[in-house]
Amino acid sequence: MRVFHDLEELPPFYNAVLTIGSFDGVHHGHQKIIEQVNGLARSIGGESVLVTFHPHPRLIIYPRDKSLKLLTTIEEKTQLLEQYGLDNVVVVPFTVEFSQQSADEYIQKFLVEKFHPRYIVIGYDHRFGLGRQGDVNYLKWHGQQSGYEVVVIDKQEVEDIAVSSTQIRQALDNTNIGRANQLLGHPFLLTGTVVHGQSLGRRLGFPTANLEIKQPHKLVPPNGIYAVRVVYRGERYGGMLYIGERPSLKELLDRTIEVNIFDFDKDIYGDKIQLELLQFLREDAAFNGLEALSAQLTEDRRQARQVLRNFPESSPAKKKSADKPEVAIVILNYNGLDYLRQFLPSVLATTYPNYRVIVADNGSQDGSVEFLRRHYPELALISITDNHGFAGGYNRALKEVVSDYYILLNSDVEVSQDWLDPLIELMENDKRVAACQPKIRAFDEKSRFEYAGAAGGWMDALGYPFCRGRIFAFTEEDRGQYDERQEIFWATGAALCIRSRLYHDIGGFDEDYFAHTEEIDLCWRLKRAGYRIMAEPRSVVYHKGGGTLQYNSPRKIYLNFRNSLFTLVKNEPMRRLFWLIPLRIVLDVLAAGLFLSKGYFSLIGSIARAHLHFYPRLGRLHKRRKEYQELVERVSIHPQPNLAGRYPGSIVWQFYGRGKRAFSDL
Repeated sequence: MRVFHDLEELPPFYNAVLTIGSFDGVHHGHQKIIEQVNGLARSIGGESVLVTFHPHPRLIIYPRDKSLKLLTTIEEKTQLLEQYGLDNVVVVPFTVEFSQQSADEYIQKFLVEKFHPRYIVIGYDHRFGLGRQGDVNYLKWHGQQSGYEVVVIDKQEVEDIAVSSTQIRQALDNTNIGRANQLLGHPFLLTGTVVHGQSLGRRLGFPTANLEIKQPHKLVPPNGIYAVRVVYRGERYGGMLYIGERPSLKELLDRTIEVNIFDFDKDIYGDKIQLELLQFLREDAAFNGLEALSAQLTEDRRQARQVLRNFPESSPAKKKSADKPEVAIVILNYNGLDYLRQFLPSVLATTYPNYRVIVADNGSQDGSVEFLRRHYPELALISITDNHGFAGGYNRALKEVVSDYYILLNSDVEVSQDWLDPLIELMENDKRVAACQPKIRAFDEKSRFEYAGAAGGWMDALGYPFCRGRIFAFTEEDRGQYDERQEIFWATGAALCIRSRLYHDIGGFDEDYFAHTEEIDLCWRLKRAGYRIMAEPRSVVYHKGGGTLQYNSPRKIYLNFRNSLFTLVKNEPMRRLFWLIPLRIVLDVLAAGLFLSKGYFSLIGSIARAHLHFYPRLGRLHKRRKEYQELVERVSIHPQPNLAGRYPGSIVWQFYGRGKRAFSDL
């Protein structure tokens, strides 16, 4: 990341995607915007540019206002920004003269002449220019003449950022360091220069480094003792921090910030150190004599060491391991509050070193969003206004997520700590693999395979999907019979690992499906482009199954029958469709007869509705077929489709005619 402090020394930027703001704290809300800017820059082969100001504009515009408390100094801010993948950070010297620019001057002389932006990503309420003359609409109007587009950050997201900043300050003021760090996404920092003190700590056996923080508007937490990590010249040490007026020493009344660094004996006077605050230990207190004070410091040190043992020794930069690709676990939620409560903790315990969890809420009305904001403020949350189904919800969410890999994970899935490593190892070792899935067992009967994916999806010659370990509604017991890694035809959407670039390049999910079998259609397109789909049995997850829609519900039967026909029309060669569609009609009539014999009258209506809604859409399906064919050709790595995982016979005949229940018997 390049950092510039002088507007006269800026280089020419290529296809700049620009965002502007204070970014104080660089907390989760800011990180979401940075992710959006980086993703947009990558999509056009350009550069991401973040513009911030120093001093803070309020200090120049309202010089008598002493209430401003900053979460980060400018040095801390740029240090944190470097950890989130930006190409450029420009720190604009904010002066009285700069503040006097008209809105037109701000746009033409500052934004356009200095950055030549292709996109400007900005909040809906952004104001600029003398007297705050300019707004987003004025910026858009100028963009028509100056060749840039404006991407507006919506009201909810801007307000979430403001709320998060307020909550962080409140948490720090209340010494709730854990809460503040959750909202920040990294430890709260104090950075300063080591200066000479009274040397009292050394006499007590607890030598301290006195910290001078030169930024008067930097927020300093309340008096007390804190467990901290101390960063000095790139190395981390444990320590305990004291902030207070030393009430045990009546002659010393000034407030001091000093840290006892554990297992450390270096002369660091005049050097800079940085403190990462981890936990508040106790309030400041007066003691009856130095002996009592020393005894309490001994107990403080014991507690601080215990806290340090409970915190992994890593910074945000180290957490994003350079030798591991980034993985975004995206959970699409619709009224799944109970499942989030039950299963989200297992996902957050994943041991893979470079992942993050994102919950995309699909218009829930059960309090899911409020629950996540209250109990998991550190998680990225994408709020989708209405329920667009599995297909539409994921398409909207993944447009906002930049990562090497996506994991599409149902909210009703329990994972083990090491489930992710085998999947990414498989994908990294074979670039022909577009997507893969773990072994799916049933949560309520953990020895059996689960309906939605089992040990990997196959497809028969007539377009009926089934799985290793599950044929129609019959699931096998997992006795290790499918423990070999195998190429399959489709991977389950309950726990789908896919290369992010391919997801977008192949067109994502078809939103006409709403839900069910859209992952089969997606995988089939990837197979047509020559890619491989794999099952990795070293990774095991447990699926509740039917959590959002019961397997034999009329709605699910309707979607499965309708979407299966959609998939055939879009992916099968045209010469096969002339006989395959009529045959499928006959087989679907037989399926309706089977439901009739079992008394499932509502399911017969579901099959009828599926066909009634299929035929009027043939024209649209033909158009979609051509559109997807163009995408397949664009990303193709082989002139012939990859048919591995395609069973040459009829699974209907094998199951109902010959009584075959196990995949291994085929």
